[in-house]
Formats: sequence, structure tokens, C-alpha cells
Amino acid sequence: MYFEALSFLEDERDAWAPFEALLGLSDDALERPTDPSGPGHGWSGRDLMSHLAAWQAGALQVARELAVGEHSATLARQEGDWATRGFDVINAALTDEWRALPLDEVRRRFRTTAGELRGYLTVVPETRWVKHSKHLEYFAENTLDHYTEHAPELAAVLVGAS
Repeated sequence: MYFEALSFLEDERDAWAPFEALLGLSDDALERPTDPSGPGHGWSGRDLMSHLAAWQAGALQVARELAVGEHSATLARQEGDWATRGFDVINAALTDEWRALPLDEVRRRFRTTAGELRGYLTVVPETRWVKHSKHLEYFAENTLDHYTEHAPELAAVLVGAS
């Protein structure tokens, strides 16, 4: 539970830092899939980068909207999409979309989106996210909780790259 934005943002930054190691991998290492039966679930570094940055990008759009108003149309659309299509279908679509991007673009988005999200959250009034339980839960799920969930994939990618 967070009571002020700075604590959340510091924890988010610290939790994100290990994932930045992906930026130091070669293109070949990023494209190499992990063992499908292991903790990496067959994901490549590129897949992991894409997955995390795609969900951060959605959260960034929500933060942009909350910076200027009480509600987020993007969040409402996302909730409807989750209810009708489900996370597996959405994640598969995101994977396909991001696999079509050049790796340099994946790297660029991965490098910039987390920081941009943090920046926007600094201007969203705390009453609209830190002190708004639904919004706080949303941002935690798309950052801190998401990073924890995908730590095994990160470890598998990094081991496979060495």
C-alpha cells in the first residue's frame, strides 16, 4: 500500500532496473528463445521487452488522461477488452504486433516508455492514482507486480545470453 507517489515511483524504478540489462544484449541474444519447458517459457529477450513495454505503454496512456482529468477512457476500454477477449488473446495480439517491429524500435520503446510513464505519474494528482485504490492497483499491476511476475523470464533470457 502506498500513501504518496514518491515511494511508489522509487520502488518502481528499483524494480525496473534489472530489466534494463536486456538493453545490453546483442541482437542475436535478444532473438534467442528460452527453453519452452523452463522458467522462460520459450520467450526471447525481444518478447519480454515487447511484453513489458506494451503494457507500460497502455499505462502511460492512462496516466496521460489522468493528468488532465478524473477519468481515463483508455482504462475503461482496456477493462472492456480484458473482459471480452481475455489476457491471453490480448497478449498474443501484442506479441504479433511487436514482432512486426524492427528490433531497434523495440529497443527504443523499451528504453523510453518506463521513464515516460514515471514522468507522467509525477504530474497526475495523487488523489487520482496513489489515493485512488482502483488506479493505484492498475499502475501497480502494470509495473511493480508485472516486473515481479516476469523476473523468471528475465533470468532465463540473461542466462541464455551468456
